[in-house]
Amino acid sequence: MKGPGILWMLQTAAGMSMAGPMFVVGIEFLRTGRPIGGVAFLALGAVALYFPTYLINRIGGPRTWLRRRLGREESAPSSDAEATSEADDTGRQATFLDRFRR
Repeated sequence: MKGPGILWMLQTAAGMSMAGPMFVVGIEFLRTGRPIGGVAFLALGAVALYFPTYLINRIGGPRTWLRRRLGREESAPSSDAEATSEADDTGRQATFLDRFRR
């Protein structure tokens, strides 16, 4: 059976380091009778906990990054104007994230 990888552990550690203080503040707000602030901090903590995983899933993991770098030709656009007008394989206009992924 394959256990959690190092990337998963790093994502969890990054999420907990951001979300942990928000959870503590949210619980403290709930304990002292401020439910709106408490629920808001708990919701914000939940978003912060998942954000590193979302980011990695959105832009791809290390294998994807390496595949992109090793399989890519050396002919990169010479200026930003060419990169912004560049279309992808399907013919649609490339978004910022598509350009960031390359």
